[in-house]
Amino acid sequence: TMFLVGLSGGIASGKSTVVALLQELGCAVIDADVIAREVVQPHFKAYQQIVHYFGTEILLENGEINREALGNIIFFHPEKRQLLNSITHPEIQKEMLKQILKYFVLGYRYVILDIPLLFETKRLTKFMKYTVVVYCDPSTQCSRLMKRNGLSQVEARARIASQLPLDEKRKLASHVIDNSGEWESTRRQVLRLHAHLEDSLHFLWVRLAAGTVVAGLGGLMYLLLLRFIS
Repeated sequence: TMFLVGLSGGIASGKSTVVALLQELGCAVIDADVIAREVVQPHFKAYQQIVHYFGTEILLENGEINREALGNIIFFHPEKRQLLNSITHPEIQKEMLKQILKYFVLGYRYVILDIPLLFETKRLTKFMKYTVVVYCDPSTQCSRLMKRNGLSQVEARARIASQLPLDEKRKLASHVIDNSGEWESTRRQVLRLHAHLEDSLHFLWVRLAAGTVVAGLGGLMYLLLLRFIS
């Protein structure tokens, strides 16, 4: 009875703004980035594998992984990015499944999975009833990233180019939130998306009710048939 909604975007596209609005509306949101930071902590299996393959030079003085140093390595070496993903993705998916089960037990009927690489990995999209991309036009994305991270235009464009273009993600998604404009415009789009998800929930209950009625009638017919035969 539970369905999943995949949410993605691009660097500086404003996905965090959309997530905050959805959480204010009471939606259950699982953040893959938060989980990704958790699974590389020293007491997790992924941590030991990362240190084994990337060396102790990526560690901070307190023993935790220096995410900036590791990020610089994988940014310039795609094969090492692939290796890191092969280590962390299975652990991230396990933790996400645990949280999905938690929300199922709590009675939530749909969960939004905030997954930055949803469309790049492709494996998870088949589990989603809907997919949502937070979009903004390329010039806005670049200027926001420059301002947010203090980057030059060349540096910002290089970071953006390392990801699947938002124009491609927009074509793959079932829903698009255009965050190129003002906050109020984004908010209205999120409200429409929320209403659609709630309508899907109502339709789900209609299907469940219809299924229950059909099953009940089938059981009644079976009992009557047994009585008639006897």
